[in-house]
Order: sequence, then structure tokens, then C-alpha cells
Amino acid sequence: MSQEEENRALIRAFWRDLYAREFDKVGAYFAEHGLYEDVPAPDRGAVGPRNVTARLRIGLDPIDNHTHQQHRMVAEGDTVVTEHTEDWHFHTGEVVSLPFVSIHVIEAGKIVLWRDYWDLGTLMSGAPSWWIERLATFSQADFS
Repeated sequence: MSQEEENRALIRAFWRDLYAREFDKVGAYFAEHGLYEDVPAPDRGAVGPRNVTARLRIGLDPIDNHTHQQHRMVAEGDTVVTEHTEDWHFHTGEVVSLPFVSIHVIEAGKIVLWRDYWDLGTLMSGAPSWWIERLATFSQADFS
């Protein structure tokens, strides 16, 4: 198996575990210095397995159902790019369909960079106010 095929397989497993809400497993894909960054978010992201897990829980724990449609995945060298859409279903009835482009850089079988590109306006205009207010109670220190 080529390096690109191995990297694609790793990221397929990563997505499977993320959408199964296995956040501790998702964190374990990261190197100790691995960075997870939501590009439009106003913080510095999360570094390392424990902090990645904590950050995911902040935004995704309160979501009732989280579905995924993968449109394409491209791998070259140490990088895997996924174009996909997530549908976030809130228990109060709101559903936000959020298109993403995700970049993963892999070294020695571990993610050293996960960078998500998405539109903040799409999320904020569709998410319920209680969820947005909940996010505001956390700070960078909660996942740094």
C-alpha cells in the first residue's frame, strides 16, 4: 500500500470514529503536537490528543445527531483533503447543513494538522441560540 493509500485509510477511520461520536478515539489519532484548527473560529485551536478531544466535545456533545456526506477525498504525499458536508441536528429541531473542506497532514501515522474551512455565518445563522450561548461559556483555556 502506498503512503497516500495509508493516509487515506487513516482519515477514513478518523471520520468513521468522529461521526460515531468516539471523541477519545479521534483524539488518539493526533500526535502530541498535533493541531486542530477551525479556520473561521476566533481562537487558536487545540493542540494534542486530550485538547482535541475536549474541543470536539464542547461543540458536538450537545448535538443530537451528526451526519456526514463525503463528496471527495484526495491524498498527495503527507496530506489528505476531504470535501464534505455535515448536517448538525439539534434536539430543539434546528438542522444546519455545513459544507467543509478539511485538510489533514500526517506524519508517522499520526495527524499533525487538521484544519477545517467552513462558513461561520452558515453555522451561526442556523444554530439555536442556546447552543451559541453555551459555546460562549468556554474559553481557549478549556482546550489548551
